[in-house]
Amino acid sequence: MKWMILAALLATASHKPAPPPPAGAVTYFVRTDGGTPAQCDGRHDAPYAKTVKQHACAWRHPFDALPPGGPSRIAGGDTVMVAAGSYEMGLGGPDAVSDKCRDDWPWDCHMTPVPSGPSPDKPTRILGAGWDSGCAAAPELWGTQRTETVIDLRGSSNVQLACFEITDHSSCVEFHAGKHEVERCQRDKQPYGPWAAVGISAADSSSVSLRDLNIHGLAHDGVRAGRLRDWTVERVQIVANGWSGWNGDIDENTSNSGRMIFRDVKIAWNGCAEKYPSKQPFGCWGQEEGGYGDGLGTGETGGDWLFERVQVDHNTQDGLDLLHARGDAKVTFLQVHAEANAGNQLKASGSVDVEKSILIGTCAALAGSGNLDRSDLCRAEGNALSLHPSGSASVKVIDNQISSQGDCVIDMECGGGGCGNVKGLIQDNQLTGLARTDVASAKAACSVWVEPALRGADLRFVRNRLKDVRSTGCPAGMKECSDKP
Repeated sequence: MKWMILAALLATASHKPAPPPPAGAVTYFVRTDGGTPAQCDGRHDAPYAKTVKQHACAWRHPFDALPPGGPSRIAGGDTVMVAAGSYEMGLGGPDAVSDKCRDDWPWDCHMTPVPSGPSPDKPTRILGAGWDSGCAAAPELWGTQRTETVIDLRGSSNVQLACFEITDHSSCVEFHAGKHEVERCQRDKQPYGPWAAVGISAADSSSVSLRDLNIHGLAHDGVRAGRLRDWTVERVQIVANGWSGWNGDIDENTSNSGRMIFRDVKIAWNGCAEKYPSKQPFGCWGQEEGGYGDGLGTGETGGDWLFERVQVDHNTQDGLDLLHARGDAKVTFLQVHAEANAGNQLKASGSVDVEKSILIGTCAALAGSGNLDRSDLCRAEGNALSLHPSGSASVKVIDNQISSQGDCVIDMECGGGGCGNVKGLIQDNQLTGLARTDVASAKAACSVWVEPALRGADLRFVRNRLKDVRSTGCPAGMKECSDKP
């Protein structure tokens, strides 16, 4: 897609000039040739040497800034600049000397939560070298020995995290069923191996910016985060994590609020293992085999969600799953490219806008390369776009190219609680049925299916182009219908 490539190039080149740190804040430095806190003050971008005077040198590891179990050696509003290099995060890593880093309790051996900044415009900043100039050589933070998470943002607000590769050095998947030559991670005895469960963990967190991150190959989730408010995620890749890319269903209370922005993001091949060190996805599994596989999924949530120039493909369940958004939530998909996800490409409740996007509903695409169980393919009927509005929600599907080898191209169902006041406009779209070789029915996909409970709503179907669908007439339940573009 030319517009996707151009957008990515523009986004990469459009870094704004770096703002100065807030007055009174301290900048600390981490580099692989630095020293321990006993040897260096961390406030100087210089290597450690025995001759260094007044401890004027950098620390050698992120644990020196944010020791496992705390207390933090930095304050809210400070900056930590991490130099290029590889940093082992977990038991066995440099300066893993806390009571949290024990052979019999290794999962807690991770950085203490980042202290909150004083305000959204005075964030605490954890930055990799080159964060303000294209992030050409991001520092690698790799989890090991069953550490629970690499970065901890639980309780952290007003934080900027930028320019890191976050991963582990194992091909295993936690709790894997053991099929498809995938190794199940060792959880029961030492040595556990060089794996980590989660890349970034977050909860009860607001005004956070994630930029220029490459999160891949984790044994469970790339990101596990809920109860968020006002997060911005830009130029981030979340690829080939063993259970899911972004798991937003963290416990019984997981609802988000405020503006949740995802821009120039790639979410792909989640629900698959990743070969180390080749980074090739393999051994994909899904819900029917005991796994998960959403690219991004949430529990019940509010908030105003924007997915702009997001690419989501080859995830082993749904691509972007906002089905549990409440009636007061707003979800916007703008210039999204979703393809070859094994369930629905996009699904959402609440008020939903889908505009200028390309959804290629090849929900059986992983049958050959991913070796998923047949029942994992085209889950939830494989409809490319699944919308479940309720109450007084508004739905707009305008100027998109949408195809499906599932049951229908677009599925509209009542989200519950009454749907008579829903308003919907499906206009100026290309809707195409694809061959259905790997699903139960050989019939072509329908264009739009509207659940009877929603057919009394104000739904309009205008100037859409239909190709190779089951019926070329107006979908049932439309208040206004013009099938001529």
